[in-house]
Amino acid sequence: MRLITFSDDTQRIGLLDGDEVVDLQAADPTLPTEMCAFLAAGEEATQAARRVLAGSGSRRPLPSVRLGPPVPRPPKFLGVGLNYRDHAEEAGMEIPKVPMIFNKQSTCAHPPFEPFHLPRASHRLDYEGELAFVIGKECRHVPKEHAAEVIAGYTICNDVSVRDWQLRVPTFTMGKSFDTHGPMGPAIVTADELGDPHTLDVRTWVNGELRQSSNTKNLIFDCFSLVEHLSTAFTLEPGDVISTGTPSGIAGAMKPPRWLVPGDVVKIAIDGIGEIENGVVPEPKETARF
Repeated sequence: MRLITFSDDTQRIGLLDGDEVVDLQAADPTLPTEMCAFLAAGEEATQAARRVLAGSGSRRPLPSVRLGPPVPRPPKFLGVGLNYRDHAEEAGMEIPKVPMIFNKQSTCAHPPFEPFHLPRASHRLDYEGELAFVIGKECRHVPKEHAAEVIAGYTICNDVSVRDWQLRVPTFTMGKSFDTHGPMGPAIVTADELGDPHTLDVRTWVNGELRQSSNTKNLIFDCFSLVEHLSTAFTLEPGDVISTGTPSGIAGAMKPPRWLVPGDVVKIAIDGIGEIENGVVPEPKETARF
């Protein structure tokens, strides 16, 4: 299945089926209308959604709705630094011996096809095309061999980064968390549909120019190892998003750097999941609220 969050007059969850959206609430009013609640409802909700998908009702054309990030406000939104060898090398950093984990604030989650902001605070705006996975059940101390059991599915994330804010302090949170800097989607593809998450081509284009091209087989720490590592320290919850890291080809490593500017368009595609595409716009004046 391909789980989505969408809106017309209200925001709710559904299924993406080709170029159609299946409205779960309209088909089965007993189902949760928010993604974290749906995932927490477990197998019973999943089977109900499968029955809806098998039916013929409660469908509408995809262009008639607005797709949001599949998880609009993740309980935790985590990233992994330097998780491809070629990216660590282009950054001039040592290959990590343990996963380098950082926070992206949940407020940066952003739709898959809407522009993100060049912030007023910096011009060093960069892209990072990444595979992300979404936790499906509350868990702790999960061995690697059981990690697949707690993953609801997989999606695409652009770990948009403000490089000067990211690198001027040892922790990355500020430079990774600007509003709109977590585009993701278009859907959460369940593991039974996607198959092996570690054989997927990952590609990023800027204005039609291929900038990043790799495969998830090149992850230093794969999805299942990351679940084991993270759950050693803290409870993972339904809706947590973990973005697994980016390969080489970032703007900041080019000579000279080719920072994103207004009018640029970033497209990221991953096998079996689809693609997201976001333009770049100046941060609007109305973002100031006090």
